[in-house]
Amino acid sequence: MISVEDFAAQADAWFAEHTPRGVPFMLPLTFMEVGTDEQFDFLRDWQNQVYRAGYLGAHWPTDYGGGGLTQKHQDAATRVMRKYNVPIMLNAIGIGWAGPLILDTGTEDEKRKYLPGILSADDIWCQGFSEPDNGSDLGNAQLKAVRDGDEYVLNGSKTWTTQGNYAKYMILLARTDFDAPNKYAGLSFFLAPMRIPGVETTKIRKLTGEYGFTQTFFTDARIPADTLMGQEGEGWKVAMRTLEYERGARGGQAGGYTISQTDPLEVVGLAKRATRNGQPALEDPVMRDRLMAQMIEGQAMMANRERAKIMPLVMERPFALPMLSKLQFTEYARETGELALELEGAQSGYYVGEAGSREDGYWQRSYLNAFSATIGGGTSQIQRNIVGEHVLGLPKTR
Repeated sequence: MISVEDFAAQADAWFAEHTPRGVPFMLPLTFMEVGTDEQFDFLRDWQNQVYRAGYLGAHWPTDYGGGGLTQKHQDAATRVMRKYNVPIMLNAIGIGWAGPLILDTGTEDEKRKYLPGILSADDIWCQGFSEPDNGSDLGNAQLKAVRDGDEYVLNGSKTWTTQGNYAKYMILLARTDFDAPNKYAGLSFFLAPMRIPGVETTKIRKLTGEYGFTQTFFTDARIPADTLMGQEGEGWKVAMRTLEYERGARGGQAGGYTISQTDPLEVVGLAKRATRNGQPALEDPVMRDRLMAQMIEGQAMMANRERAKIMPLVMERPFALPMLSKLQFTEYARETGELALELEGAQSGYYVGEAGSREDGYWQRSYLNAFSATIGGGTSQIQRNIVGEHVLGLPKTR
């Protein structure tokens, strides 16, 4: 097996040569903003190139399309991707949530059927958890799945289905028993096909003017019964495991990154160029303190990410740091964007494409988009409850 160091060197050379530059249209900052066919086609081709070169799914088994190497190999390749600030990986729900779930708990047939297409981006996945009337109350999902012979008949709606209009499959939480003793007991989990009669998607326009989310409607849509994952009525357990991948509390993702991370050094650069009372904003002692605090927090998060991998350091509470990561990283991105807009002062009111904007409205777009990550996968308020109950041992909310 190739050493991690040699693999990283190969990856460095490959990304130095192949990272796209000068793309003639605006690329999404995250997988939640893929709103045009032009963006979608570009990112699908890019993910496929990275996968074919061996730098995505490097640690997944070769039987299912992976490279058969180790997690350390994939981590090294992902670090190189960040170094070159490459475009995001498109198939986020596939490579980050559905893929590791299937790899971990799926049947042999499910692994062989679904995993290669996830890595190559031939098969795009979306998530069908949220519903229009239930917000973050995932346990109250109402979409019906009624067994009829070898099929389930679906009726209802899911919302915030990222890339739902492009997806071939959906990880779907549906209610199969309305008489169950509690709201969690009657749910089932499906690897549901999307390109079938009775499934329609409608694009949702966001605050930024971009798209990326859809609402998905199911009207007497029939899916094969063998798309049920696990046992009927035990979908809550499967969904919770999926959320552990989504929130970064459990590893096994295919690698790469699907959300561009904010670099606080970019904000320092902005502080050098922006002015306050006729002086560079970086000379303002209050602003210097805030910038330093932001950089320290950023360094602490990165240190914790590495610390979580060293078992002797975290063996008493192995999931404590991973459970914090989703809350920390998403709120950090939002706070960094907010700080950048403060530095821009009155010019922060100009958006992408407007004549008065600084850096073509990059920070405005980044800031507004940052809110979606603080909501998706459980809001920051939900994350704080999880940390309070499962890490700190506080009483559960009622």
